[in-house]
Amino acid sequence: MRIDPKAWAQRFTDFQVEAELLLAKTEECLTHLQLISNDKDAIDCILSTLLKLASKADALALVAVSSFALQVHSVLNHAHHHMPLHDEALAALKDCLTLIAWQLELIDRSTGQLFLDDSEQTELIEAFAFQVGHHPFQPPMSAKPFTLVGFPTVHA
Repeated sequence: MRIDPKAWAQRFTDFQVEAELLLAKTEECLTHLQLISNDKDAIDCILSTLLKLASKADALALVAVSSFALQVHSVLNHAHHHMPLHDEALAALKDCLTLIAWQLELIDRSTGQLFLDDSEQTELIEAFAFQVGHHPFQPPMSAKPFTLVGFPTVHA
């Protein structure tokens, strides 16, 4: 399947704008959680926003971003049903959201590649899982492995 580089670049630009808005929304909800611990609406907001972000990233084959967003979603979804989210857990969640923002900044705009290994993702998701008593963390069965994503170049 041939991908038009200009069309992909425009879709990626649109995605980045939307992703920034989604991450800003998660930050607002996280701030709310820091003020009112375990507010169900704030948690639901973060969960739904992470799913939207993962879906949008997956549509562009940005596997690392999509996979990590789904893993954060999985841990948070499990956590809020089993225990209160204390300050350390919220700090670990914030670290995960910060990494997603960095990933979005570091994606090569022309190739779609993210030149990062998965060690920081693994470390942060394990730290978050540990803080919420969900250890050892096992990625959900539907989670995709972390990989570098590239797009074929089209030659005229």
